[in-house]
Amino acid sequence: MKPYLPKLIVSLLLISFLIPLTVQGVTISNPLQAQSFWDLIDKLIDFIFYLAIAVAPIMFIVAGFYFITAAGDPEKINTAKKMILWVLIGLLIVFLAKALIVFFGEMFGIQIPPTTP
Repeated sequence: MKPYLPKLIVSLLLISFLIPLTVQGVTISNPLQAQSFWDLIDKLIDFIFYLAIAVAPIMFIVAGFYFITAAGDPEKINTAKKMILWVLIGLLIVFLAKALIVFFGEMFGIQIPPTTP
């Protein structure tokens, strides 16, 4: 056994016992400001909504690029059509996300509190 190993272990144990005393005054605030599970879900849906609103036009531009550069290639045209279809389906799901939560909440009998601004 190395001669410094026991001293190292004792030092690490002492430090590990003293760390909670130094961290006791540190508080971490809630970054999402969510007070309940439903509030957290609402904030996540809002984030996904704004992200989808930002990404959808980019995907439409990419699909348009596929149309323009297809040069009669049916595979690229089908790819562009599928991209537009899936972007529209995704936007529809994102737009209806809050309505779906309320619908499933009522269907399963879950009380969803109203959101406060």
